[in-house]
Amino acid sequence: MIRVLVVDDDFMVAKVHSGYVNRIPGFTVIGVAHSGAEALRMVREESPDLVLLDIYLPDIDGLTVLRELRADVATVDVDVIVITAANDVDTIRGSLRGGALHYLIKPFSYPALRETLDHVGSLHRKLARLSSRTAAAQHDVDDVFGTRRPGAAALPKGLTTQTAELVKAALIEHPEGLSATECAHATSLSRPSARRYLEHFVETGRAEVRLRYGNTGRPERQYHWRT
Repeated sequence: MIRVLVVDDDFMVAKVHSGYVNRIPGFTVIGVAHSGAEALRMVREESPDLVLLDIYLPDIDGLTVLRELRADVATVDVDVIVITAANDVDTIRGSLRGGALHYLIKPFSYPALRETLDHVGSLHRKLARLSSRTAAAQHDVDDVFGTRRPGAAALPKGLTTQTAELVKAALIEHPEGLSATECAHATSLSRPSARRYLEHFVETGRAEVRLRYGNTGRPERQYHWRT
């Protein structure tokens, strides 16, 4: 579970946002703060994984809170999403420079917050996978930072974008994984064609292979989309 601290000076808004967070699988609210000083204290005492931080607070503004979190070795690693009615460029720039993961302008809907938190959850899973390695490949770094190198979107000769999206959708719809034969059946492609797309996704770091062992014969390659 990703533990969340909600920071907002408006008690009703904080309650609504807390309700949103608790509806999202994998996230739980561990506290609510209504001022900047209270937010700093609770982050140090409760060690949340994520802070939903308002800008307009009664004592110190959210940007100051963000800077203090980044300046303290005990709180520097906490993730922050800014949630505010402020839509001026200076505040947005300050949040970005301060290391906020995202910026949501009030009022926002539950689906907007869920999409943002789903991204945070995906980022946590990616970093957890990388933590078991001694080094990362460039495609791993691009995946974490949400960037893509020039030309990375190009497909090898003979592969098409439309079919690649079809195979991608099949993998996402089957989180338990698909073999080349199962993917071919799900997409109405030939097995060799399905396998080419699957192997392309593996080579570019977008899918991974696990071996599935049956009762007899050689283990079968099972492909999983990397979220």
